Amino acid sequence: MSTTIMTGAKAPEKPYGMRKNGMQWAPAKKAFRPTGGLTAYDQRAKLRVAQTAMKAKEKEMKEEKEGERQRRITAIKASKAAKEEKERFEKLAEKMHKKRVERLKRKEKRNKMTNS
Repeated sequence: MSTTIMTGAKAPEKPYGMRKNGMQWAPAKKAFRPTGGLTAYDQRAKLRVAQTAMKAKEKEMKEEKEGERQRRITAIKASKAAKEEKERFEKLAEKMHKKRVERLKRKEKRNKMTNS
């Protein structure tokens, strides 16, 4: 008998051959080890810190995006309101004299200033 000393090298995995159930296409399953995926407390703590930082950055980005969206919405509403007001004064100008319409504009502007 010959004695050989194993140095830390792994023996090559032997091929299993064809499966009896015909599922050669599926990957071979490994043994279920419920404690195999557990990590040390330090690793979990680092991961938790990284996740909180990432969530804070995501929240900041979402708030920035929402702020930009709100700015666009207010700009659209303001332009729409200005357009409607312009159309309203044009309709009044058809019926009334030009100077009277201008006086009404100034009066409404003063009322808006005091109400706001």
